[in-house]
Amino acid sequence: MIKNETSCVRFSDNKICPSCSSNHVIKNGFTANKKQQFICKSCKNRFIDFYTYKAYNHWVDKRIVQFTKEGLGIRSTARILKISTTTLLKRIIAIAKKIPSKPIFKHKTYEVDEIRTFIKNKEKPIWIVYALERKTKQVVNFSIGRRTKRTLQYVTNTLLLSNPKTIYTDKLVHYKSLLNNVVHNTKPFGTNHIERKNLSLRTHLKRLNRKTICFSRSFILLQCVLRIYFWG
Repeated sequence: MIKNETSCVRFSDNKICPSCSSNHVIKNGFTANKKQQFICKSCKNRFIDFYTYKAYNHWVDKRIVQFTKEGLGIRSTARILKISTTTLLKRIIAIAKKIPSKPIFKHKTYEVDEIRTFIKNKEKPIWIVYALERKTKQVVNFSIGRRTKRTLQYVTNTLLLSNPKTIYTDKLVHYKSLLNNVVHNTKPFGTNHIERKNLSLRTHLKRLNRKTICFSRSFILLQCVLRIYFWG
């Protein structure tokens, strides 16, 4: 059982809270396996000095983001961090939910393109549709699904709400009905930046490589990995 924080009477001289880096830390009883527990008076976060299971260390989430963006697979990351793959999958989903989407500013120029991949079965391909802000090279929105108007519309509608200067796409037929002629442009070499981003995606993320034994087994996990890669 965790003792009430009012029963703790002495501040620690050398403990630092891993959440807020405050030194207003006091002892707060013991855990079930007899380890000294501390509580931060600033953020009310409880922690201990030495965790038996590595997944509870405060730096694990930062390493997961770093390794995901560097293209390490699930099993590779789990081996390096010495945690189970099940725990890693849960952490990736939890981290992705906390990452906010990038703000979309008005009167900007965007490029939109699709990249093909699959989940479990190569005979059932899906597409990652995303938009790139041309000047900053930042991904502002993305969608995963079949190569249909519904998947494309999730991205294009967001861009149209920002009153863009120009939206460059390839000559896919679906874009003609989704974008008006005032902002839509399909000139040659108009999507050079996003095509280069496609190459970076396939290089950095094993699950998107063309010739590889690595692939996504879950739609949700693919979405979370992309969210961490784009905005983490």
